[in-house]
Amino acid sequence: MGFAPSRRVGVLLVLLGLCAACSAQLPPPAPPAMLHESFAGKSEFRTVNRRPLESCRNPSPYLSINASTAGPLPDEAFVNVTVGGVFMPRGSHWVAMITPSNSSVSGCPLSGVNYLETGDTAKLPLLCHYPVKAQRAKSDPGYLGCKKATCQKRDASGGCQVRTCGATLTFHVINFRTDVEFVFFAGGFQTPCLLKRSGVLRFANPAKPLSGHLSSTDSSATSMRITWVSGDGRPQQVQYAGGRAAASVATTFTRKDMCSFSVLPSPAKDFGWHDPGYIHSAVMTGLQPSQSYDYRYGSDSVGWSDTTKFRTPPAAGSDETSFVIYGDMGKAPLDPSVEHYIQPGSIAVTGAVAKEMQTGKVDSIFHIGDISYATGFLVEWDFFLHLIRPLASQVSYMTAIGNHERDYAGSGSVYVTPDSGGECGVAYESYFPMPTAGKDKPWYAIEQGSIHFIVMSTEHAWSEKSEQYNWMEKDLSSVDRSRTPWVIFIGHRPMYSSNVGIIPSVDPDFVASVEPLLLNNKVDLVFFGHVHNYERTCAVYKGKCRGMPRKDASGIDTYDNSNYTAPVHAIVGAGGFSLDGFSLIPQSWSLSRISEFGYARVHATKTSVLVQFVSSGTMEIRDQFRIVKGGR
Repeated sequence: MGFAPSRRVGVLLVLLGLCAACSAQLPPPAPPAMLHESFAGKSEFRTVNRRPLESCRNPSPYLSINASTAGPLPDEAFVNVTVGGVFMPRGSHWVAMITPSNSSVSGCPLSGVNYLETGDTAKLPLLCHYPVKAQRAKSDPGYLGCKKATCQKRDASGGCQVRTCGATLTFHVINFRTDVEFVFFAGGFQTPCLLKRSGVLRFANPAKPLSGHLSSTDSSATSMRITWVSGDGRPQQVQYAGGRAAASVATTFTRKDMCSFSVLPSPAKDFGWHDPGYIHSAVMTGLQPSQSYDYRYGSDSVGWSDTTKFRTPPAAGSDETSFVIYGDMGKAPLDPSVEHYIQPGSIAVTGAVAKEMQTGKVDSIFHIGDISYATGFLVEWDFFLHLIRPLASQVSYMTAIGNHERDYAGSGSVYVTPDSGGECGVAYESYFPMPTAGKDKPWYAIEQGSIHFIVMSTEHAWSEKSEQYNWMEKDLSSVDRSRTPWVIFIGHRPMYSSNVGIIPSVDPDFVASVEPLLLNNKVDLVFFGHVHNYERTCAVYKGKCRGMPRKDASGIDTYDNSNYTAPVHAIVGAGGFSLDGFSLIPQSWSLSRISEFGYARVHATKTSVLVQFVSSGTMEIRDQFRIVKGGR
């Protein structure tokens, strides 16, 4: 969710060089009323580019900044960065990690106005290239009290004549291929100025194949796609199943592929751009359903990934399947840093799902929109892929597109918001190739076990007679219920939600167009995200309950679809983004409302579907329901 209105506000900001003399400048205008709330999670650093920079006055001649690494950076490291030579430690001192190290940090007028496109109006500094992350020096508890003192000059008797202070901060760094530099600032996030820059740090192997993640290619479960990133575009391969191999196809995207205005570059096209390297993809064939295989990917020239074991999902028509589903995950730092966008629950949810997978009862994962929340700051895709790798490298990781992947003016999205930061679905479709009909048509159907899944894009045209609508109508009407008795409909923006916000969570036009398709084709269960909580409905149509569950012998709410009435809807958008609440006046169709981070686990047989919402904090089941039927 977290989308902003399409209204644009022009701002003229005159930026200063990091070490140049300050000039008079126009103050930022008051934001329009609709933009007063930040939708960027908890990070205070999210709009660091917006503020002008000032020059530091009378800096200490002893200033230093050094990183702990003795050589090139590995693929993942926690780097200790030490600043020293500070006369007077202040709470406004901070250190930024910037990549690439030669990024321009001065002379970029008008960049500040771009941030209004994100719908975020926090007042923070303005850099020409977005720092990956930052930490305040006072994160070291000894900094303000000068617990780490150094004598820089002694008098004739040996007494300390000049004493300075320092701090050590730990940064989590992953191999995103480009060089890294740490920059020490004074003045806080409001009036920053540069104190010292570190030396350049390079990765030992920028071409290393990393972040492999799996996806299903069809309903037979006899092939699986593996996608990974590398700094090298030459062909690589996946080796699997004790001697088989498949060559990769490498793709990439450039600034030119990002959406923007001709006179107002988007974050993705301007200060948020980061070279994605190359995205490799290969298909492993000749597999058997519900079987485990070892694999690795890469080449002798660039290196190989670790060997990993994955399991294929059950084939369509088999007796049962189990999957995990959530939306709106994003990522959060593994260090004390602040970043552009932080989704505070993402680490707990991925950790909980990893525990779930250890049971061996997860056949696949569905992540239904708002994937990384990179929103035009493209290095954050690397951090997200790193976060989900323990999950997505072992089972099929299927996705749906959301507003934060697609929406931007001129993109053709249904909703003219700047929520993708100029990515316009390009990065999403590059990193997560799904079995879709074609480029920029991110809708598909796939079957696993007893379930027919239909995955739509709520961001592309869905009105009657649109291409996507016609596809949905055709797909739903052609389901073989003797093979897959259950139909589950998946998208990002919901049809029912009790959340009350500045911008409505539900589009009545979307409901009016698509909901009749669900009823007419007897869709059993609907999953949406976008709203950051969990909510379950009765069997509902046009806002009215047409069927209510009854408690079974175990006390579980049970819907009997032997006599079908309407779909049950569930919002599962609690995957990581800051949680949403609910209206104080519950709707009659709303049966369960939980504002906690978590995910849904689903187990389906031929005659029953059990859905359980699991809290990531406790692993407790917070809501559960069952849909049953005797056959059709």
